[in-house]
Amino acid sequence: MKRYKTNYPGVFYRESKRLGGPGTERIYYIVFKKDGKIHEEKVGRQFADDMTPARAARIRAERIEGKRQSRKEIREQQKAARLAEASRWTFDRLWEEYKACKPDLKGRITDENRYVNYIRPWFGDKTPQEVSPLDVDRLRLQTAKNHKPGTVRNVLEILRRLINFAAKKQLCPTPKFIIEMPKVNNLKTEDLNAEQLEALLKALEADSNHQAANLMKLALYTGMRRGELFRLQWQDVDFERGFIHIRDPKGGLDQKIPLNQMARELLLQHPRTGSPYVFPGRGGGPRVDISKQVGRIKRAAGLPKDFRPLHGLRHTYASMLASSGQVDLYTLQRLLTHKSPAMTQRYAHLRDEALRRASELAGDLLGQVINEKKRHTANVKNL
Repeated sequence: MKRYKTNYPGVFYRESKRLGGPGTERIYYIVFKKDGKIHEEKVGRQFADDMTPARAARIRAERIEGKRQSRKEIREQQKAARLAEASRWTFDRLWEEYKACKPDLKGRITDENRYVNYIRPWFGDKTPQEVSPLDVDRLRLQTAKNHKPGTVRNVLEILRRLINFAAKKQLCPTPKFIIEMPKVNNLKTEDLNAEQLEALLKALEADSNHQAANLMKLALYTGMRRGELFRLQWQDVDFERGFIHIRDPKGGLDQKIPLNQMARELLLQHPRTGSPYVFPGRGGGPRVDISKQVGRIKRAAGLPKDFRPLHGLRHTYASMLASSGQVDLYTLQRLLTHKSPAMTQRYAHLRDEALRRASELAGDLLGQVINEKKRHTANVKNL
């Protein structure tokens, strides 16, 4: 291709077909000597890059002075940056990879909400190695402003889980410090007394939202967890054999619990919406939240502010059984689908109290027999 000189030393052009238009345009080049070598570089097109001989001459001067990179060097640098970014394991990328490796992850929707709402704003575009202990402390303090220690712990647990995942898969360097988890009193047992329970049942009957009211009733009748109620499908309810199949429970393996009479009647009368889920969410899919509705019922019943409706109803169910004295801890563990007996042990004091009452009753009955015998003996002597 023929070269044409310009009025600027070391600047020439060639004619070429115009990009994106009719006719031709000039492609400008510069020639200069640096470090004992002759360099020839393309600097741009007349129309596509708005290049002129004067501009090309300025670029030539900057290249000679070392103030400007060549187009080739810029392209190589951009390519290297893209490759570096592609190999950069940010928390956002780790989260997507983590989910892909664990398609059957329990509590997936809840974890997704926690990641998006709490972790992504702080660490989404950072790699684990770029996170400092101060960053984690700030996340901890910010989350604790509006949430309980249990929520803070759950958020930090996801963060720690992702860091451990990155280390296990050898995806990227991880922090050299340990994320300290806040202590949570998991042995706290929420319970309702007889008056509170009566007020709640009245509020449930009066509420117009049958989905929310029936969900809370089923929690009380069966002790099922929030997530288990949200995931419950009609195919999981075996009316014929009298069981509810709990799929993917917190304890691990799928389990089944008895369908008692009150739960049976509730589900038989519960409206079906065409969704496979008993308590469907938007669009008929699995429900992800019901806090607004149960919060309204909780206020109508005048329950304590710190009472967590669905979690508390599960505890109420367990407490009633334990305090009855008719259910041993192993049976209670099976009903609550606890993986470990240690989880059920929190209700042992209620069981012990029931046994103590039974023992006292036995003592009273025995005392009555002894006293009756004494009276009978005294009457015989007086004859």
